[in-house]
Amino acid sequence: MILIEQITPHNVSAFKEVRLCALREAPYAFGSTYAREVQFDDAEWAKRLERWNGKRGVGFLAMDDSMGCGIAGSLLDESDATRAQLVSMWTAPTHRGRGVGRLLVNAVLDWGKDRNVRTLLLMVTSNNESAIRFYERLGFARTGRTEPYPNDPAQFEHEMSRQVG
Repeated sequence: MILIEQITPHNVSAFKEVRLCALREAPYAFGSTYAREVQFDDAEWAKRLERWNGKRGVGFLAMDDSMGCGIAGSLLDESDATRAQLVSMWTAPTHRGRGVGRLLVNAVLDWGKDRNVRTLLLMVTSNNESAIRFYERLGFARTGRTEPYPNDPAQFEHEMSRQVG
């Protein structure tokens, strides 16, 4: 059975493990890289945890027993607290198609509802068609806004959004 847990100091090691797995398995899906984050010391992981456990952000882990199999986070928009970004979304290949991604997005949506968020936004790379289709099934639509993908100038990112609630 898959459980969704908020990232806390008690599961920060699982968070680190899942995040590094995500960066290794799907480097095209993130603005950061495995080579960069594998160098982080414990203080840097704690700082990231603090960012995701404050009033303006949250992080969730999907756990299959003691194994992390997914991750998602959200950060409130700095200038408009009715908007939030879905960030760092990833599901392990062994768990894709089993509803893990939906559970993670639902946890983010519930967190957003509790903070009066009205719009959840995300960026997805143009070459990640399976992720685009997944988000569309969850009610996200492209806004028309794009920006260059930082790790590959030949790619770009689509912004997608959906209403919360």
